[in-house]
Formats: sequence, C-alpha cells, structure tokens
Amino acid sequence: MRPADPLRWRIRAAVLSGLLAAAGASLVSAQPVPEPAPQPVPEEAPPAVVRPPTPVVAPPLSAQEVAPAAPPAARVGSTPVEPPVRRARYDVAVLQALDKVTAETLRFEAPVGRPVRYKNLVFTVRACERSAPNEPIEDSVAYLTVYSQPRAERGRPAPPARQAFRGWMYASSPGLHPLEHPGYDAWLITCRAVRPATATAPVAPATRPVAAAAPAAGSAPTAAAPAPAAAAGPAAPPPARPATTPAPKAPTPPPTVPAPAPTPVAPPAPPPAAAADEPIA
Repeated sequence: MRPADPLRWRIRAAVLSGLLAAAGASLVSAQPVPEPAPQPVPEEAPPAVVRPPTPVVAPPLSAQEVAPAAPPAARVGSTPVEPPVRRARYDVAVLQALDKVTAETLRFEAPVGRPVRYKNLVFTVRACERSAPNEPIEDSVAYLTVYSQPRAERGRPAPPARQAFRGWMYASSPGLHPLEHPGYDAWLITCRAVRPATATAPVAPATRPVAAAAPAAGSAPTAAAPAPAAAAGPAAPPPARPATTPAPKAPTPPPTVPAPAPTPVAPPAPPPAAAADEPIA
C-alpha cells in the first residue's frame, strides 16, 4: 500500500480544524442571553391642594358711563371757500400772419364774430380770453376758424372755401396747435377790449322866461302883481348834483405796429363739423 502524502494530510487537518472552530462559534452564539431585570416604576405623588382664586368684584357703573356719547359738534371752516375765478373774455384778438413766399408779416386785429381777410386766408375769431389771476402762467387763448379761399377773378366764380384751421391758439406756445398751411402762417399775439367811449355829464335844459300876455284893446290896465317878499333867514343851499359813475378803465393795449386795416368780408359757409369743437361758453 502506497503511503499517503504528508502535504495532503496537513491540508485536511487545517480544513477540519477550521470547520470545528466555526461550529464552536455557532454554538456559542446560539446560547440564550439573560434578560435584564425589570426596574420598578416610581409611583406618582398625589396632587397638591390648589385653592381657587378670590373673585374680583367690579365697581358699579354710573348712569353717565352707560349713556351714549353726544355727537361731535360741527366744525366751522376757518377760511371760506372761494368760488372759482373765471377767465376774462375780450372782444378783439390781435393776430400776426406771415407770407412764406414773400416773407411779409402783418399784425392785425380781428373782432370776435367778424371775418377778416388776409390775402387768401379768412380769419373768424369765436372767443378770446386771458388766464385768470389764480393761474400760474399768464397767457392769452383764442378759438378761431381759418378758411383758405382765393379771391375771385373777373368773369369767373369764386372758388369754394377750404377749412385750414379750427381750434384754440395759445399766445405763449404758438407751436402747440399751429396753423398748417403751405403758403401762410399765423399765430395769436394777445386779446384786448375795445376802448369804451368817454362818459359826459348830462346837461340840464335851459329854461326860457315866459312873457306876460298883452292886455286886450279897450280894457282897463291891470296892476302888476307885487313881487313876493324875501323870506326871513338864510337862503337854502342849492340841490346837490347827482354824481356820475365813472366809466371803467380799459386795460392798456400792447403796442402794435401800424398796418393797413384788413377788409371785412362775408363769412364763408363752413362745412359741417362735430359739436365738440365749439368753444366752451
């Protein structure tokens, strides 16, 4: 019989020893672990005796405290409310026109409601007013319509009028709402009033003495009536003359350049327009 290899015996012995060690460890881990002894639970202490709080007695309410409060007294404003100040309206507008072809300028006056012609333009001012004293900027504004209508030639009918501008013009800002025309330009200078006529004191009519009637022929002459005797005492003062109300002073018009007076013409027939463009009264 062939003897066994010593190396194989060693390997087998090592494997058997490893198996035995693993089996021993499993046996040790499988042993029951003793449970810890239960600790006693401490008992709760009995609750302390709590006394209820002493009730607070509220003081009684008086009849004045229960009664409703009186309404507040009306407060009177220290300053009275002033009515809004309206703009002063005038009856003459001072305009200035420019001919873009010949560079000719002309300053003229246009009364309110009366058409005025400047070359091929017809100006009709509807309203002209100045700013109120409480406004921050002093300005003059005018509502007017401008029609472009060339003059009629001999033997030919007048061409129809064409509206070139309609609205408000501002003297302080001519470019805000300007007249847009290829050949002419116009803008507002100011508004002024017509100079009032000077008031004269009324003259009392002169009294003429009445002559005595002549006596008829053949009748006896009658004696003249005696003059009444002067009354005793100082003479009565003459009656006071009624005071005349001075005429209101018109505002001083701005200096104007002398220019030929424009010729008034009949107003052209305006085309129908919306009522919202009319000036505010």
